Amino acid sequence: MIYETAFVVRPDASEEAVNAIKTSLTETFKEFGAEVLVTDTWGTKIFAQPAESGLKKGSYHYFMYKGAGNLNAEIERKFSINESMVRHLIIKLGNDKDQAEIVKNYKNPNHSQPVQDLDDEGGFGGGDDKDKKMHSKRKSCWFSAKKTSPDWKDPKSYSWLVNEFGKISPSRVSGLTPTFQRRANEAIKRGRNMLLISYQSNETAR
Repeated sequence: MIYETAFVVRPDASEEAVNAIKTSLTETFKEFGAEVLVTDTWGTKIFAQPAESGLKKGSYHYFMYKGAGNLNAEIERKFSINESMVRHLIIKLGNDKDQAEIVKNYKNPNHSQPVQDLDDEGGFGGGDDKDKKMHSKRKSCWFSAKKTSPDWKDPKSYSWLVNEFGKISPSRVSGLTPTFQRRANEAIKRGRNMLLISYQSNETAR
């Protein structure tokens, strides 16, 4: 299976501490016979809202890999005991047969195009708010029309579905199909877990 993991490290963690986390993760991949497909660093971001510890920003790092499911339990264990770790997330992306397409579709949330192939047209969500609101008023699914999908890694692709009080627009308001409404809800939930979008408003990490 293809998986992705993202983790947030304390802003005061030393370069050595961050490298130690990455080295430990790489060694775990080797131990379980996993193949690393993408590695990326998103940089330091100001959280959409402070973490429980009071921290207001953190350094984001990303890995996509192919491996067996039992590998993830060990990753979770190591992440949970690391004092430099603020948040982490592991998600199943798809089957091995879809590897090429999954890797091609990966986009760094800080860029408008895929890091793997900058010649491909890309973008996370795209389109302006006016365009999205027009689709909502027509009860037309913006994601279906644009042949794209909400991605938890980029708040721009779903923050427009959250109002200023943090409430998610239901499908009767957003105009999304049931499939894309579920995907949007899931993306928002994951984005909130990683402090990319606030639970209390539509403010996003910077």
